[in-house]
Amino acid sequence: MLTKLEKRLKIKKRVRGKIEGTKECPRLSVYRSNKQIYAQIIDDIAGQTLASASSLKIEDKLPKKEIAAKVGELIAQSAKEAGIENVAFDRNGFLYHGRVKELANAARKAGLKF
Repeated sequence: MLTKLEKRLKIKKRVRGKIEGTKECPRLSVYRSNKQIYAQIIDDIAGQTLASASSLKIEDKLPKKEIAAKVGELIAQSAKEAGIENVAFDRNGFLYHGRVKELANAARKAGLKF
């Protein structure tokens, strides 16, 4: 029987075999811990992080889903400043549910296309 972490890493490995970030369409990678949520826009070919945002910068006391939505808006804003419109979404093995879904929807509403 696989543990929860082993399942996530197995899914992550499978998805990363299919998704690769390029200069034209970089990868939006999402990581969530129990307390925080992080998002990065990555060009895998050059091995560079083009933009990033996290809940560490948000000092408001809000529910986790609302904080995730704010991080989604921040990453979309950072992407626009870097001249990025299209991204490939990498949920990093996490289910597309809850905070990950909130971040993705907020990034879409802020103008990111994926």
